Amino acid sequence: MKIETGYLYHIKDEFFDIVNDENLMTNHERGKKRPTYFTIKDKDILWFIPLSSKVDKYKKIVDKKMEKYGVCNSILIRDILGNESAILIQNAFPTLEKYIDHAHVLDNGKPAKVISTTCDEILENFKQMLKLKKKGLNFFFTDIDKIKKQMEDELK
Repeated sequence: MKIETGYLYHIKDEFFDIVNDENLMTNHERGKKRPTYFTIKDKDILWFIPLSSKVDKYKKIVDKKMEKYGVCNSILIRDILGNESAILIQNAFPTLEKYIDHAHVLDNGKPAKVISTTCDEILENFKQMLKLKKKGLNFFFTDIDKIKKQMEDELK
């Protein structure tokens, strides 16, 4: 399977068992593969950013952050495949290709890809959050450094 930035994928349960991080979003909801992840390919490491259909919940959080800080880089509310979705950059985590269960596919059987303007915005916000983390302001819910090291160790 060719993995590319901007496409949507689902992850195997095995990843959650191996990483064992309570801050990761759960993988199943009512028997369906959830959530769907926006993917960023960074050499051998993949960054997964969960998408949520619970838009009203996250709009309230975005509004509070905007009111308090004037900006919200950690959650975006955008149209993904014709549906309003919450893009949870704050819940991003690194993984490996071997933990991908399958690509999210459209009705025509083709892999789902996020439109380029939204993709660029997600990438920009993700990079901004990584820069802030390097400066000591961590807005990620998971321990991305620990998980990334664990994934890099698996590659050795």
